[in-house]
Amino acid sequence: MGGPGEPPAGTPEGAPGGGEDEYRSVVFDESFVRAARLQEYSARERIADHAPAVRRRPPLHRALPRQALMLVLLIAVAFATAVYMGVRHPYRAPEAATVDPLRMTVIPLAPRSAVPGSTDPETLFAHSPAARFRVGAKGITLPAAAPRAAHFSEGQVMAALNIAKEYVVASSMDPVVLAGGAVSPVRLLLDPRQFDQFDQSFEHPAADGEHAPTGWLIRFDPRARLADRGIRVQGTLRATETGPDALQVTADHTLVYALKPAGSDATARVSLFTVRRTLTFRFDHGDLRMHQTVLAVSSVQAGPLACAENNTDRLHPLLAGQKPGTAGPAGTDPYTTVSATALCGTLSPAAQPRVSGTP
Repeated sequence: MGGPGEPPAGTPEGAPGGGEDEYRSVVFDESFVRAARLQEYSARERIADHAPAVRRRPPLHRALPRQALMLVLLIAVAFATAVYMGVRHPYRAPEAATVDPLRMTVIPLAPRSAVPGSTDPETLFAHSPAARFRVGAKGITLPAAAPRAAHFSEGQVMAALNIAKEYVVASSMDPVVLAGGAVSPVRLLLDPRQFDQFDQSFEHPAADGEHAPTGWLIRFDPRARLADRGIRVQGTLRATETGPDALQVTADHTLVYALKPAGSDATARVSLFTVRRTLTFRFDHGDLRMHQTVLAVSSVQAGPLACAENNTDRLHPLLAGQKPGTAGPAGTDPYTTVSATALCGTLSPAAQPRVSGTP
């Protein structure tokens, strides 16, 4: 009988103590056998002994879960909606509400005698009431401090004042606008709800108190041109809160232009043309965000002009040496409500420059 640890049949041949040693490398213990993985060959594998023992599955194409796809789709729809709403309705509700049309008055001021002139614009300015006026946009000064408002911040009030200043500069100092070459610099500063009235004013000018281009901006007849781009300006800007969503700015300025005949040379005589312009602007919170305004009231007094001229579309200045005609303003028909009453004033001699040869 074998000893402990020996096989029942005794020690194999060739092994120490009996049996052969050549099979020792293929003898496995029980734990190794139990851990071994069994793989049954398929019929094809049994026929072709060189085939791999295990079939390799094709790699799985992992797809996003359905919940992830739905989340991506929802984010895309939300982003597209936000972009669409931002383009269609930036910062304000649908524009169903309208604004009152601009009310405007343009009054020509006729001189009592011939218009004084000089070959030197500086001489005219120095001997006129505009001698101490500032030049260009520097003459449109902002208040030292923004007035207090219950529903508008100090920054919003200052923004309204700056927009009003931009409008005054664009509509009365831009050389292209003054020459009648463009209106877009002025139009871009208006609330879109006023675009229809603005466009109709230039397409079909009318002296009805609502559709005069000279109520929106200053522009001259092509027969006159600027002799000096240094326009003299003096005036004020005032802001007042008129409601929870209403801010009003009043711009009151006197502007003086040096003009001479178009096509003339440097020896042509120059004359001064004066415009007193009072504009009332209105802002709501949406206008301030969009950097635009509603022009509510426009009052213009300008001269020297002839009362008989139609200054609705353009101003027709009387130039140096010219005299006003004897004709008065255009007739007014009290039986019709289409046109407004024609008005004309007299330009005081004190408003004219005092140069040699001038009474």
